Amino acid sequence: MEQARQPGFFLACGLPDTVDGRFDLLVLHVFLVMHRLKQNRDETADLSQALFDVLFQDMDDSLRELGVGDMGVGRRIKAMAEGFYGRILAYERALEQGADALDQCVRRNLYGTVDPGPGQIRAVAQYIAHEVEFLATQDLGRLAQGHVAFGPAPDPAAPR
Repeated sequence: MEQARQPGFFLACGLPDTVDGRFDLLVLHVFLVMHRLKQNRDETADLSQALFDVLFQDMDDSLRELGVGDMGVGRRIKAMAEGFYGRILAYERALEQGADALDQCVRRNLYGTVDPGPGQIRAVAQYIAHEVEFLATQDLGRLAQGHVAFGPAPDPAAPR
């Protein structure tokens, strides 16, 4: 959650600083961790499920704190879960298909309600590709203890 709230995503990358925009960034970062855990699926299936459970329990708690009633919470959590699974599938496919597909996926899933500036989509897509590689180098035991390291939020103005 901490990484998904880095100001650079909103200020430099132009991602929408809204409830939906923050949800999409959180889903992206949970995807990145789950994608890494998938490398050792036999050892990490329970951990991946626990991460999902914590994410959606937090969403449930947040909705209740906002005053959403029991009936509304269930409906919204269901919609969030469907969105989560859809995005996970989209990111997986885009990573398999290459840079152009990842750019398109970022445009659809992170910039759906705003018009990104020059280089913003590409910077975020490169960030995703980099984080996939970076997470792949991280020790599984440390990840299981909750020690996940990410690089800085991307800066489209920085030289590549």
